[in-house]
Amino acid sequence: MSNGRNRCHSSLPESEVSKDTMAQSRDNASLPRRLLSRFLKRIQIIALWAAGILGGLTQLASKLSRSMKKSATVAALVTAAILAGHTVSAQVAQPPPPLSQLVPQPDNIGEYIKDKTAAIALGKSLFWDMQLGSDGIQSCASCHFHAGADNRSKNQINPGQRDNNVFNIPNTPGHPNYQLTAGDYPITSNDVTGSQGVFRSEFIDVARPGRGEDRVTPLKDDVFNVQNVNVRRVTNRNTPTVINAVFNFRNFWDGRAQDVFNGVNPFGARDPDAFVLKATDPKKLEDFPVRLNNSSLASQAVGPPLNSFETAAEDLPIAPALIQLSESNNTISITDKNSGNTVQNTAEQVPQTDAAAEANNQNVSPSVGSSSQDPPPIRRIGRKLGKKLVTRKALAKQDVAADDNVLGSYRASSGKGLNQTYEQLIQAAFQPQWWNSDIVIQVNPNTGERKFLQRRRNIPLNPLLTNVYTLAEYNFSLFFGLAVQAYESTLVSDQTPFDRFLADNNSNSNALTAEQKQGLDVFRGKGGCVGCHGGVGDLLTELTSASVRSVARQGRIKRLPSFLPVGANLPQDTGFFNIGVRPPSEDIGLGGNDGVGDLQKPQAPNKNSPLSEVRLAQQGRFQPIFGQAPPITVEANETIVADGAFKTPGLRNVELTPPYFHNGGQLTLRQVVDFYSRGA
Repeated sequence: MSNGRNRCHSSLPESEVSKDTMAQSRDNASLPRRLLSRFLKRIQIIALWAAGILGGLTQLASKLSRSMKKSATVAALVTAAILAGHTVSAQVAQPPPPLSQLVPQPDNIGEYIKDKTAAIALGKSLFWDMQLGSDGIQSCASCHFHAGADNRSKNQINPGQRDNNVFNIPNTPGHPNYQLTAGDYPITSNDVTGSQGVFRSEFIDVARPGRGEDRVTPLKDDVFNVQNVNVRRVTNRNTPTVINAVFNFRNFWDGRAQDVFNGVNPFGARDPDAFVLKATDPKKLEDFPVRLNNSSLASQAVGPPLNSFETAAEDLPIAPALIQLSESNNTISITDKNSGNTVQNTAEQVPQTDAAAEANNQNVSPSVGSSSQDPPPIRRIGRKLGKKLVTRKALAKQDVAADDNVLGSYRASSGKGLNQTYEQLIQAAFQPQWWNSDIVIQVNPNTGERKFLQRRRNIPLNPLLTNVYTLAEYNFSLFFGLAVQAYESTLVSDQTPFDRFLADNNSNSNALTAEQKQGLDVFRGKGGCVGCHGGVGDLLTELTSASVRSVARQGRIKRLPSFLPVGANLPQDTGFFNIGVRPPSEDIGLGGNDGVGDLQKPQAPNKNSPLSEVRLAQQGRFQPIFGQAPPITVEANETIVADGAFKTPGLRNVELTPPYFHNGGQLTLRQVVDFYSRGA
């Protein structure tokens, strides 16, 4: 998909980030041994996060610095990080399993996906398709095209909007649309290296047929503008890689993308009012709560559209219902599943013209609004994306390579896009109960009230009826999440020297160099890196303690070891740590709320739950949400690890994905190691 790649990112000069990373990594061998000693002393300070590493690191550091050769300096640690480290020592009989054997799968995925190969093709199309964005340009790949992350270097600074709106780069006051250089790092202010996205606007409706851009109202942007001309907004966190993200139990830096996918949004079981519609037969629909485990990638996939389209409409909760079209097609009965009350109505057919819809879609030039507040996001945007994309040819604006190993067989004869619509791809990938129905759904854009109508078979819907949805359009968030997850589950970097080393029971002398083995020994032993980037036993392969296997082994929440000199016994969400990158006041991370109450029922703030699962346990809300008792007891008044904590990323391909940390504040691996060495 060469053109898709070229069109998805701007034609900026090659990023200085990756060049500088490679150059400085080669120069690391010249660093003095004292940096390693300082690093090991730093480990004592951050022992809170070095679970599994014994105390007394000062003596170990001294002993190590006397015995190690001159070449085994910080370069060894950087080399180990690039390769991947692990905790297994020579005394452990079984090495960690290879990464390719560990890809987690949802238990009941067969109830949804009928053809995995077709689902992967659908997911890859959606991931790269520029038609997804409200501007006809942005796609998932816009921020994840380079080793699964973002290496663009212009207009990538957020001024720390969670704290204030002052740009500090290159100097205070700085400005948006800035071209970053290597000299801007490490960042010592609250500025964040994020990813540029869309211009500030309010979503009105999806694009008319044949148009690439959705109808939006541009809004004045008081932050992201140059001489009062809006520029693209920049995210307030660094973009993590999607490669190997399938191994994360929860996704996003703050873990808000839940391990259970609800088919609608990132919040999983936290949102009890998230339903899709299921056609038990073509004449019968019911609101259905999706619960798919091991699916945080699906939860993550449907998150960005919530930020791309902004509107206050269609965010009211749904009273789950059963909808039955009579065999004669004369009546539709609607039964409230909570009360059991049934209402019968004449089976109205979908109108072929709609004056209001046509008026709403007139080609009117919108005026620039002056609101300083962003409109609240829509909770069920999936169906709007469905209305926009289902009938379109996939990747219609982009060239597809003939030798693409996933999409080559779907390539249009012209080379532009695929030879199938998204509707055809959905029907090939998913079970028919999620897309095949004689009933369509009309949604009032102002109240969220639904009306069920008889579909005219073999007569296409009027494309101007943008608030009338086929079942495939209505359930589009389900297809989007699961298909993108199926595709991203194939993005696994399991063909590395480290994997060969593991496969040979840690004994393959040709897999790693002598210096790499020295770095690996420090990484998994005296360096303590595995406290966050591994675990105990065979949990090393994924290189993060936030992995599905790590949580399965240790529990969703746990206590830090009692022997630690700092933070002993403190409760924490497994795989989430506060290592002092920046003060929690700038970005509270895991200590924030999920926002479900705000999106769903603003009048019920008690439903706005903490992201921290330890805090949920502390408040007695863990079991009602997750359906199980917390694995540990958390007292109401005890200190917990939550504010300023973030998910531990994996380390595979790490040299390809700078900058580092949730704020993108470190440009090179050398700067990362120096951060730990000198202290935050």
